[in-house]
Amino acid sequence: MAKLSEIDAWLGQNLSALLAEHGVPGAAVAVLAGGEVIDHAAGVLNKDTGVESTVDSVFQIGSITKVWTTTLAMQLVDEGLLDLDQPVRSYLPEFVLADDDAASRITVRQLTCHTSGFEGDIFTDTGVGDDCVEKLVATLSDVPQLFPPGEMFSYNNAAYCVLGRVVEVLRGKSYDDCLRDHLFAPLGLTHAAAGPYDAIRYRAAIGHLPPSPGDEPRPAGVWALARSNAPAGSMLSMRPRDLLTFTRMHLSEGRADDGTQVLRPETVRSMWERQVELPDLGLLGGAWGLGWMLFDWPGGPVIGHDGGTIGQSAFLRVVPGRNVAVALLTNGGHPLHLYADIFRKVLGDLADVEVPALPEPNAAAAPADPSRYVGEYSSRVADTVVSQDDEGRLWIERVPKGVMAATGGEAEKTELLAYKDNTLVAAYKTLPGLHMPHAFVGDDGNGRALYLHTGRADRRVSR
Repeated sequence: MAKLSEIDAWLGQNLSALLAEHGVPGAAVAVLAGGEVIDHAAGVLNKDTGVESTVDSVFQIGSITKVWTTTLAMQLVDEGLLDLDQPVRSYLPEFVLADDDAASRITVRQLTCHTSGFEGDIFTDTGVGDDCVEKLVATLSDVPQLFPPGEMFSYNNAAYCVLGRVVEVLRGKSYDDCLRDHLFAPLGLTHAAAGPYDAIRYRAAIGHLPPSPGDEPRPAGVWALARSNAPAGSMLSMRPRDLLTFTRMHLSEGRADDGTQVLRPETVRSMWERQVELPDLGLLGGAWGLGWMLFDWPGGPVIGHDGGTIGQSAFLRVVPGRNVAVALLTNGGHPLHLYADIFRKVLGDLADVEVPALPEPNAAAAPADPSRYVGEYSSRVADTVVSQDDEGRLWIERVPKGVMAATGGEAEKTELLAYKDNTLVAAYKTLPGLHMPHAFVGDDGNGRALYLHTGRADRRVSR
């Protein structure tokens, strides 16, 4: 296997060219191996200002925040203040959903591994005060239940806001202060920001978005999502080296670099245990642990998480058996392709791990009876229609609504192509060069898929 110094040289020689190849304005990457960390940066943080990206620049880590929120919750478990298998209402009596029976049965554990079953893309802006998470949880009374608690996986941002609120209540302080007091401070982080008022003290990246599909990305008009979603990943930003300091604590049986015990060793290991299996979604892991995505890759196992905010994308992969980790933070363009190029090289050379290729159509994998897929599916953020034309081809038309429509999402129709079994792929203009997996799961009693699953389970609404 390669030495870290060889990866250091490779990144120094290739990072700028890779950013140019994939249209990424700016990025920073850090690699951990043998207890040492190397980092590199290239490009610009903001095309309008021309400020260059450095290794000390802070980028938003998006939903990687969910691992931090779970870590805060697991500290409370270590202290005997929280039981993962108790109902959420044991700690938040005011927790209410449209399905009161489901709300009464949802456990804290189900929040951490996305099996609570209620619809999860709730991005209501409840202001910038320290009570914003509390206010968001109070708005969930009309949120529908997609499936019984614990039945399956469906990615749920709102569930993590509820988990963040549990942490706030048991700590008696805001989520941001929980991060600062219980993770930033004991880990000795120097370039981590809970929100914009902290981030402005550093060289902070802004996300870039294309004005229209196919256009060059330009600085976004908004820096971050609503603070109400902070526990799910709307605010937290840092440099890659600090993200790997957090990761090294998990690899070091819960110990910070100075020896502080942040989590118990058995607690760290429990976060890596499989809690729920996922359908074949290509881009996500094969299962979910407590906060962590779990990847069944050759040479693994591998854990990690990804994150996406307004024009910023983040990637973290960790190989516990090799004590190797890599973090990539970006601010626009085609970051998934950049991720694939960098992580394939780094994890292959340092950990002998094979990073799978991004999903592509597979003509040899003929889909099952198309009638299983055809129909209408819906969520709070989109209505989706799957249809079949006279030539037998399948098409998917997705119409954004709610917050997705308000932030510029446009309707798009594209062909669904065979991939694996009941998972098909589609190429959207808004995701150039990427084939997005769509898994059709469950049964409505008539042989048709009950859910269209893209990580979120959108329920069939057509008869």
